[in-house]
Amino acid sequence: MNRATTIRVNEIFHSIQGESSFTGWPCAFVRLAGCGHGCLYCDTDYAEESGVLMSVEQTAKQALGYGAPYIEVTGGEPLLQPGVYPLLETLCDRKARVLLETGGFLPVDRVDARVYTIIDIKTPSSGVSEQNCIDNYAFAITSPERFEFKVVIASRQDYLWAKSFLTNQKLSGTCRILFGTVFGALEPRLLAEWLLEDRLPVRMQLQLHKYIWKPDTRGV
Repeated sequence: MNRATTIRVNEIFHSIQGESSFTGWPCAFVRLAGCGHGCLYCDTDYAEESGVLMSVEQTAKQALGYGAPYIEVTGGEPLLQPGVYPLLETLCDRKARVLLETGGFLPVDRVDARVYTIIDIKTPSSGVSEQNCIDNYAFAITSPERFEFKVVIASRQDYLWAKSFLTNQKLSGTCRILFGTVFGALEPRLLAEWLLEDRLPVRMQLQLHKYIWKPDTRGV
């Protein structure tokens, strides 16, 4: 089968959106297989498994079948697979409200303009902050209504780095920015206090699904 019409899928499931500006909404998730970037605080390393080869049509049909208000394509790193682009287009063509979450390592300029894209910004504690795709920031500023950025904080060092990074990339006050904690590594109260003290124009979030279910539960 053609690589552009097939994708390797780790799991498809129906849950509550646990992160992003859409936290709390029912959502169908399509988790694609593969990443390879080695983020130290990754909580979905099982997505490195080979997954199941599916057609774009099969994948879209299964995700749409939940009748959820939103569908999110995530990973792993979904942009590694050529088939992700026709999948996103197919879902949009069928009137789904589509979210994409990417690790922020790869360019997002080929993503369908109807998709709302959530881009991670990797902090030093991830071990891969040097792999952030800088080109994405200037691109997102041209259409800020289509993008938001997620920053995961594990320490005071991460927080100070992120403050400086957002200013240097001209993202602060321009695009939607969400700060969250690495679950179990940083007390949420500390992050809240830092944000209030510095009056940063960012939104704080917690991983809602990890408070509803056990933190290592899959398929939620």
